[in-house]
Amino acid sequence: MMFSADEKLNSKLNKRIADGSYRKLTTPHNIVDFCSNDYLGFAKSGSLKAKILRFQKYLEDQLTVGSTGSRLISGNSALIESLETFIAAHHQAEAGLIFNSGFDANLGFFSCVPQRGDTVLFDELVHASIRDGVRLSFAESISFRHNDVDHLKELLANAQGTIYIAVESLYSMNGDFAPLKQMSSLATEFKANLVVDEAHATGIFGAAGKGIVCDLQLEDHVFARVLTFGKALGCHGAIVIGTKLLRDFLINFSRPFIYTTALPFHSLVSIKSAYDLLSESEDTINNLFLNITLYKKLISQIKAEVNTIESTSQIQTVIVSGNEKVKLLAKNIQEHGFDVRPIMSPTVPVGTERLRICIHAFNTEDEIARLVKAIEENLN
Repeated sequence: MMFSADEKLNSKLNKRIADGSYRKLTTPHNIVDFCSNDYLGFAKSGSLKAKILRFQKYLEDQLTVGSTGSRLISGNSALIESLETFIAAHHQAEAGLIFNSGFDANLGFFSCVPQRGDTVLFDELVHASIRDGVRLSFAESISFRHNDVDHLKELLANAQGTIYIAVESLYSMNGDFAPLKQMSSLATEFKANLVVDEAHATGIFGAAGKGIVCDLQLEDHVFARVLTFGKALGCHGAIVIGTKLLRDFLINFSRPFIYTTALPFHSLVSIKSAYDLLSESEDTINNLFLNITLYKKLISQIKAEVNTIESTSQIQTVIVSGNEKVKLLAKNIQEHGFDVRPIMSPTVPVGTERLRICIHAFNTEDEIARLVKAIEENLN
């Protein structure tokens, strides 16, 4: 059966194949994880599973499997509202609103809060979900050079309407940090609203995993934060935290929130259980940072020339220019038993293709040493 759209779709896919950027799904088998966002190992944690199972009788006796509708119809509950209150307080915010994913949260926020006549200034490396949300908002949007405070200041001087600055506290492809203190000062100077995506910092940085905004004591200077639960917390969903006014506005105007079936009971229980486990995980977090230090030490000692982006976070990089080259390097390292993935253009700019290496608390010293050896052998 042929459809009228097939020719155009096939042409676009063939172009991807030709330039080496064609994507396909793969299933890893029995190789060591150096690619997932499960930084603390919560997704596989027996301790987290045990905490979740404490709620099993409530699922069996009282509640449906699904939430049955959107929050504004039948999907709301005392559980989800108490969870929002708990998470907001944990991260030292006034209120929060849960979304079904980090992408959903960014899309939901940026598509409705900035409006026609407003200006969104965003770091050129922010996540696609922020870009897509801004596109739907009808606000003017301008990117500034990555972490370039001087460029941001130039743009702020000419911005119109209500101004929003969109950044990530920890960048998912580079592993580097936004200069949040300087950006916060600029936001105050120009009466702009700073919005920080803490997806990759939540659960790892700051006391009790509260994030970098809390670690820098900038809670009162940031208009909104997006926290996700599908990375270090090992479950699913996200929350936008800020003022009660912001929460009320999102409930009334955020289309991804209004028209989406709410998260089911087991997802909410998983989120609460992950926060409970996080409060007991100081040793796990410390072990993650020991592993990061070990990796950085070993990679700096290899004889092969390694092009990296400086990072003290769990996200490390090996830059290998060209989609075909980085795919071949990843394939060779996978054959040594390590699950690393190539990040290709257009996900990252042409010429900056890379291995994105995620260090975890559960990686052993031996695994890290053997990974570095495999990188060295295949870079020669």
